Amino acid sequence: MGKNSYFSPMKTILFLLILMPPLTLASSRQEPSTYDVCVYGGTSGGVMAAYTAKQAGKTVLLVEPGKHLGGLSSGGLGYTDIGNKYAISGLALDFYRRIGQHYGKFEQWIFEPHVAENLFQSYIQRADVKVVYQRRLVSVKKEKTDIREIVLESAEAPGSASYQTVRARVFLDCSYEGDLMAKAGVSYSVGREANAVYQETYNGVQVRDKHQFPEGIDPYRVPGKPESGLVWGVSPAALPPPGTGDNKVQAYNFRICLSDDPNNQVPIGRPSTYDSTRYELLLRCLAKQPAKDLGSFLKFDFMPNRKTDINNNGPFSTDMIGMNYDYPEGDYATRQAIRRAHEDYIKGLLYFIGHDPRMPPHLRELMRKWGYPKDEYADNGHWSPQMYVREARRMTGEYVMTQANCQGKAVVTDGVGMAAYTMDSHNIQRVVVNGHVKNEGDVQVGGFGPYPIAYRSLVPKAAECTNLLVPVCMSASHIAYGSIRMEPVFMVLSQSAAVAAVLAIDGKRPVQQIDVKQLQSILKTNPLADGSTPETLVDNDDRSQVSVKGNWKTETKGSFGPSWFSDEGRGGETKSVRFTPVLAKRGKYRVYVYFPKLPNGASQTPIAVFDGTKTREVVIRKADIVVEGQTSGEWVALGSFDFGPGKDAYVEISTKNADGVVVADAVRLVPDFR
Repeated sequence: MGKNSYFSPMKTILFLLILMPPLTLASSRQEPSTYDVCVYGGTSGGVMAAYTAKQAGKTVLLVEPGKHLGGLSSGGLGYTDIGNKYAISGLALDFYRRIGQHYGKFEQWIFEPHVAENLFQSYIQRADVKVVYQRRLVSVKKEKTDIREIVLESAEAPGSASYQTVRARVFLDCSYEGDLMAKAGVSYSVGREANAVYQETYNGVQVRDKHQFPEGIDPYRVPGKPESGLVWGVSPAALPPPGTGDNKVQAYNFRICLSDDPNNQVPIGRPSTYDSTRYELLLRCLAKQPAKDLGSFLKFDFMPNRKTDINNNGPFSTDMIGMNYDYPEGDYATRQAIRRAHEDYIKGLLYFIGHDPRMPPHLRELMRKWGYPKDEYADNGHWSPQMYVREARRMTGEYVMTQANCQGKAVVTDGVGMAAYTMDSHNIQRVVVNGHVKNEGDVQVGGFGPYPIAYRSLVPKAAECTNLLVPVCMSASHIAYGSIRMEPVFMVLSQSAAVAAVLAIDGKRPVQQIDVKQLQSILKTNPLADGSTPETLVDNDDRSQVSVKGNWKTETKGSFGPSWFSDEGRGGETKSVRFTPVLAKRGKYRVYVYFPKLPNGASQTPIAVFDGTKTREVVIRKADIVVEGQTSGEWVALGSFDFGPGKDAYVEISTKNADGVVVADAVRLVPDFR
C-alpha cells in the first residue's frame, strides 16, 4: 500500500507567501503561502499529528512556541502514565517500541528526556515536516466558521516587527493551553464543573484522604495564634460545600530529572529567590509523621542510567498548590512569571531538603546524593523547559466526555482512541478546615477498563468553527479529563485528528462532517501512517480468537493489561490457552507473548507455536521475564515465524511439561522485515 493510497489526490496546490518585515526571516519568503495543515504546539501529540498529516501527502507546518519538541514526554515525564497498555495504539505505541529499541527491548515506557526528544525529532526528520520554533500565537482571523489565518510573533523578540502570517485549510491545536482554540472563538471551560452539571459525583470541591495532611497540622505562622497570619501556601478562602464548581485548576509542577551519578551531576544550588519559610509545612508534617526516606514526600521513579522522574507525593511536595489559577487565561508574561515561580519553588524545596538544619540529618544526606544531570536540558540550566500543565482550558465541543464515559455507563460509537487511567485530579487548594490545614481537590478513582473517546470530543461545535481539531484540550469535564489527559492518549488522539483533517481536506467538508467509520478504518489498517503492514494483537479477552481448555483461574490484581489466566493452585488436568490471530497479510512475523507477572515457582514454561505447517516448541524461562515499572510484566520474544498463506496459525500456552505456575495474557505478532 502506498502511503497516500487511501486518500483522494490533491486537486490543487497553493503556495505560501509569509508576511514579514524584509530582513526578519527573509528566507521564509520562499515558503508556501498556504499549508494544508497547520499544527500549533510541538507537544508529543503535535509531533504525531504533523507526522501523520505529512505522511498522508499534505503540506504541513508545525509551530512550537518554545525550543523543544515533545512537551512533557521529553520534558521529564519519563515514567509513563498508562492505566492499561493495551489502550495505546498507532504511532503512540510505535513511539514506546522505538524507545524500547534504544534500550535493547521490545518496548519500554520508562526513558530519559533526551532519548524521547531525539525520537520526536526523528519523526519530524523522516517525514520532512517543516517546524518553526519560538513562534507564538498573536491573533486568529476567521471568515464565518473557518479560520483563514493566524498571526505569530517571535517568543524571543515579540512585537509587530516579528509578525508572521500563516494560512491553512485545517488547523490543529495541540497545545496544553488551548490558545488557538480560544482565539478562534470556540467555547471552553476552565476549572471544575459542579457535579450537577453532568450528573457526576467526583467533580467540584472534594476533600479526600489521598495526598492529605495528617490531623493536627496548625495553619498559623505562630502555632495557635491566628493573628500571626497563615503559613505560606495556605489560602484564607472558605471551603464551599462538596461538589461545588469553581474556576480553580489542579496544581502544576515540574517532573524532576536528577542523577545520583557523581560523574553526571550539577549540584543542587540555592536559588536566588530562596525563602525557607515556604517549606514550614513540610517540617510540621515530618514532626507528626517522621519519614524513613525521601519517598515519603517525593515520588521517586527511576529512569535508566541512574536518573529519576520525580513527581508530587504526600501532603506537601512538588505541587505548588493554588498558585496557577491565572495560568490558563494569562498572557505570555503572566504565564512566564508562573512558570518561573514554580521552578523557583521546586528548586528551593530540593535545596531546603538537602541543607536546612531543621530537616532530619538522614534526609539531608540522602538528598545531597542527587544533582541535576549534566546530559539533560543543557540549554536550560539542566532543568526541564516544560512545566507540567496538567489541565488548562477544556473545549466544550460537539460532545463532552464525562464520568459516565469513564465508568462505562455511556459508551460512544465514534471512538478514535482509548483512555484507561483512573479519574485523577491533583489538589487544587490548601485551606483551613476546623482549625487545621487540609488539601482539597485530589481525586483518584479507578476500577474501570479502557473506554472509547468520541471523535466529536475533538471538534468544536459546528456553529463556532469548522476547520479546527483540538485533541489535547479536548472536550471533557474536569474529572473525565483527569482520566484522559495522559501523554500516550494525547498522541493517539492527535494522530486521529490529523487523519480527520486529511479526510476533511480531501472531502472538502467541515471537520464535523467527515466519515467517522472511514477514519476508524484508516486508524486500524494504517496504524503507523506509512502504509506498512499492521501488527496483530490477540488478548485473552477476545474469545473469537482465543480458545480455552481446562479450569484456569482468571486474575486481574496488579495487572496494567487485561485480565489473565493462571493455573495457580488449580493442579489437575492439562490446561491450555490457544491464541489464533487473524492476520492482515501472511508472511514472516516476530511473535511475542506477554506475561503480566512472574510465574510463581516456575523456572520454565514450554509454549507451542504452529505456523501453519509445523509446530515448534519454545521454552520460556523465569529469567526471560522482567517485571519493570508501569508495565508490570514483559513481552517475551518467541522468535520469528513464517506464517504460510491460507493456513491457520496459533500460539498455545499450556501447563503440559511446565514445572510451576503458568500465566497467559496476550500474544502479539509484529511483521518482520529484517
